Amino acid sequence: MEERKVLPPHKLMLENRQGGTITGVRDVNSFDEKEILLLTDAGKLLIKGEQLHVKRLNLEKGEVDIEGKVDSLTYLSKSTDKKEESLLKRMFR
Repeated sequence: MEERKVLPPHKLMLENRQGGTITGVRDVNSFDEKEILLLTDAGKLLIKGEQLHVKRLNLEKGEVDIEGKVDSLTYLSKSTDKKEESLLKRMFR
């Protein structure tokens, strides 16, 4: 019989727009100082802001702690997935 991991429900706790904790995280697709893209139980979550950092990541428990100034939190549907930028566009940003 296959053993199944029981992850906590998806929860998002933001403290004064300066960071917080997210549970129910399956994977971190990408991150930099201005954007973090997470795959959660509720879909893809795009976090935009300034000086963003992933402080703690525990995929076994499905938890991520972030810090930095959070400007927006957006859940992406399958039809509005983040468009991939070309390498040249990212280099000359």
